[in-house]
Amino acid sequence: MKFDELDKKLRVFETLNDRYVLPGIYIVARLDGRSFTRLTKDVHKFESPYDSRFRDFMVATVMHFMDCGCRVVFGYTQSDEISLLFHQEENGFGRTLRKHNSILAGEASAKFSLLLGSVGTFDCRISELPDSDLVLDYFQWRSEDASRNALNAHCYWVLRKGASAKESNDKLMRLSVSQKNELLFKVGGVNFNDHPLWHKRGVGVYREFYAKEAVNPKTGERVTATRKRLKVDLQLPVKDNYSAFVSRLMAEAG
Repeated sequence: MKFDELDKKLRVFETLNDRYVLPGIYIVARLDGRSFTRLTKDVHKFESPYDSRFRDFMVATVMHFMDCGCRVVFGYTQSDEISLLFHQEENGFGRTLRKHNSILAGEASAKFSLLLGSVGTFDCRISELPDSDLVLDYFQWRSEDASRNALNAHCYWVLRKGASAKESNDKLMRLSVSQKNELLFKVGGVNFNDHPLWHKRGVGVYREFYAKEAVNPKTGERVTATRKRLKVDLQLPVKDNYSAFVSRLMAEAG
């Protein structure tokens, strides 16, 4: 059987279940590290509950997506996850979900592994969001998750100083948010609000405008040009201010 005949016969088995994100729908990808608890605590022994070197690896992985041909408007990372907001008119991979999930997971896994010096893998899932309000809700959701995770993590490691992993987890399950804050202050001697903001809010990566001195090539006159550059933000806002911030980035992206 000739190649063209084989191609026509078998290609359908690869593409039969392909789905496409409709035009005008926002694409948000969420990538999660696979077995990162073991990777970061047992294999590489990063500092608990937060490690700035691990954070920098995650941020560098986000920055890779911002500079590899994808039209990413906003990249966000907290813990072992990454969220990527694509431009509403992004047409990469023909808006095929199969391609997005496989290529984005592969890119994240490859970049992070190079930084780590050993294998670290990610999975990927796509949210198809029909309007900007749902985009804002999505990032509020991940921000709230970051805050919840931070409080639990700091409480857990305070408890671990005098209890087993199981005992610490069991005690945390019975505590309210206010009780966890009280535990941190009374047992750990730390106010939760005093922990670095990136612990509680995650880290954002986006393009910002800045002024750069230049020379007009025709007149030789010194001028100020407006350029864009990547910014790593360790002090993201919260609540309504965070929604307004993400909304501004979407508007500036056009």
